Amino acid sequence: MSDTAEVLSSQELELRVQSYIDTQANLDLLRFITCGSVDDGKSTLIGRMLYEAQMIFEDQVTSLQADSKRQGTQGGEIDFALLVDGLSAEREQGITIDVAYRFFSTDHRKFIVADTPGHEQYTRNMVTGASTADVAVILVDASQGLLTQTRRHSFIASLLGIKNVVLAVNKMDLVNYDENVFNQIVSDYETFAKQLTFDRITAIPLSALKGDNVIERSGATNWYSGPTLLGFLESVDIHRDEDTQPFRFPVQWVNRPNSDFRGFAGTVVAGSVVPGDDVRVLPSGETAKVDEIILHHDKLHKAHTDQAVTLTLDREVDVSRGNVIVAADSPCEVADQFDTSLVWMDSEEGYVGRSYWMMIGTTRVNATLTDVKFRYNINTLEHLSARSFGLNDIGRVTLTLDQPIAFDPYLVNKAMGAFVLIDRYTHATVGAGMINFALRRAKNIHRHSHVVDKQARAALKGQKGKVIWMTGLSGSGKSTIANGVEQALHAQGKHTFILDGDNVRHGLNQDLGFTDADRVENIRRTAEVAKLMVEAGLIVITAFISPFRSERDMARALFEDDEFVEVFLDVPLEVAEQRDPKGLYRKARRGELPHFTGIDSPYETPETAELRIPTGEMSLEESVEQVLKYV
Repeated sequence: MSDTAEVLSSQELELRVQSYIDTQANLDLLRFITCGSVDDGKSTLIGRMLYEAQMIFEDQVTSLQADSKRQGTQGGEIDFALLVDGLSAEREQGITIDVAYRFFSTDHRKFIVADTPGHEQYTRNMVTGASTADVAVILVDASQGLLTQTRRHSFIASLLGIKNVVLAVNKMDLVNYDENVFNQIVSDYETFAKQLTFDRITAIPLSALKGDNVIERSGATNWYSGPTLLGFLESVDIHRDEDTQPFRFPVQWVNRPNSDFRGFAGTVVAGSVVPGDDVRVLPSGETAKVDEIILHHDKLHKAHTDQAVTLTLDREVDVSRGNVIVAADSPCEVADQFDTSLVWMDSEEGYVGRSYWMMIGTTRVNATLTDVKFRYNINTLEHLSARSFGLNDIGRVTLTLDQPIAFDPYLVNKAMGAFVLIDRYTHATVGAGMINFALRRAKNIHRHSHVVDKQARAALKGQKGKVIWMTGLSGSGKSTIANGVEQALHAQGKHTFILDGDNVRHGLNQDLGFTDADRVENIRRTAEVAKLMVEAGLIVITAFISPFRSERDMARALFEDDEFVEVFLDVPLEVAEQRDPKGLYRKARRGELPHFTGIDSPYETPETAELRIPTGEMSLEESVEQVLKYV
């Protein structure tokens, strides 16, 4: 009898475990972010929530108690912040400097919480945490009121499309749970937030340290009748409508194991699809029907949002990685120029005219920052004029791509409208952005072919157009050698033109100064002019410092492989200073010429120049001869 009872008990336990697993599997998931200024208590709040909800194991509690005595800030009492502040640097400084993610669940919902840093220099980390959040919990120290970072993080949350915000007025114990203090902070915040796009702001008085209104309602705030923090998070409506949107499927990989099978692997980022649905491949616009939906060895009747599958089509169409398969009757837009919101995430500034890689979905294209419309003053949300972006700057910019892409505006579909910019040399992520709208439709702008083309113009002149791009420090001999090369080519009957840096700045580029941003634009314009001259069949000789590798490579990319010759006039800085034909180095050393290349502005030495001429060691005649031999 006892053996039978034990078996039944074991079976009952197994059923209960399975029932719990099934229940948890069916719970929806809420992603939320905690943010605010330094020492507002974000990590303490999350630690308290995990502890009181019994979401940490006994060994973690024991370890937390030991760590609190050794490293805590609560006089030996449990320091809940240590549950979240995992980096040793954070524990030593008492601040959060990275995004810390934690998963937990209750009987009502599963949660992923991102604790983000409060310091301004870590704004980029906050953007990372907020990019996937459904709710933002913005902490305010009741004894301090609204601070700059409160506004900054609120603005970023709004920019990233978060609609539900908890204004967590923390440390109410420090102001004796004064209702008037709470009401004033709420009033100040609601006034500021009128400029933002939140649908709902829920204000909650808290003490993360004491546990007031975190899990259970506090008797110290009997004047407050709203939800506890966990109660709000368990019940807030986060209805996502991606599954009811038109079908979107960025192609991650073309799967062709043999000649009999060609499938397109990826993840459904919006809508759903069933076999037989009409679809369109963008940006090409070709149409087909979905033949099969495959998941591993299974064939599915339907694929939903967030599901990774392989699609096959009923006919052969040209599909590559980065293309997007969409509903044929509800396609997304295709364009190559955009108005975007951008957060700059790199210490190296971003300049108008500079090119980067844009990663959007599974697509990588070349993107040029063609205009900075404005940067935001985070305190006032005032629009500030600018030509460059620095670390943590947020603003609106125009991006122009080298090919059209399929997209949806970010506020319509985050997966189809979010992108990052990557430095082509360091491969560092320099910016994160959101597409607001297209500035022009790619299909409305076409290059016109003319009967008299580049080849015809070159044949008439009996030469092939090309550009000889001379680069080097001031005083390296660019203008002098360019003049010598042109004289020699002219004597041979060649049709030439010199684009000299000083001369161009008297006309086309007279509006530009010598900041890094202006130097970038100076070279961009010059390269475009040189391209037109090469189209006309001329041999163009440029004489510009062109200090940045990125812009020299941008210029090179405008021409065919045999049309661009980079000539590096290599001279030591001390030799260039000794020459100093215009007295510029002396002025720069006296501080009269800011942003002077070689003194307080960098010169990036060419790495792939076709020709290097050490002008400190060679005469003018020898230097000219070197160029002529190569050309």
